Amino acid sequence: MICAVYKSGRRADTYLFVKKRDVFDDVPEPLMAMFGTPSLIMIVPLSKRDHLGIADINKVKSALVEQGYYLQIPPPPVNLLEQHKQELALNK
Repeated sequence: MICAVYKSGRRADTYLFVKKRDVFDDVPEPLMAMFGTPSLIMIVPLSKRDHLGIADINKVKSALVEQGYYLQIPPPPVNLLEQHKQELALNK
């Protein structure tokens, strides 16, 4: 299985995986509007890879088969102040 990976023109660290280069037919229009102008990053042969950065390769493969695309969004930012407060509460 080969897929094309695109970077969002509007959202930092947001990537869209599609089955074929420049074919966005399976991607919902509202998602494409939010994503902005896609910039091709790479073509990836998924069958020859064990992992993909922060994305779970099995989820990517399943999503490509089931819905025709996979959207990778960045993890939420860590609130360091809240984390510190929780650690202080645990240490009391």
